[in-house]
Amino acid sequence: MPSATYVYVLLEETPPGTRPRTYVGWTTDVDARLAAHNGGTGAKFTKGRRWRVVHVEEFQTRPQAMSREWHLKRDRAFRRKLAETATAS
Repeated sequence: MPSATYVYVLLEETPPGTRPRTYVGWTTDVDARLAAHNGGTGAKFTKGRRWRVVHVEEFQTRPQAMSREWHLKRDRAFRRKLAETATAS
């Protein structure tokens, strides 16, 4: 039986007043992937920055997750709204 696959959105931990950055990816273990990003062994874009998870979606197959990742990477309005909501709380 295949394991679940997740699509996640990370938010960069920045000082107040700074425009936040987001990162979208997929994985089978969100906690391990976040640790990799924060440890400098994740994607090149995430190195040297501190991140936190602000959104996770679960999928049954890897192709479904990869398709959703593709769409989220192009949906800047959704990611901007996530960032605004996360920084307001």
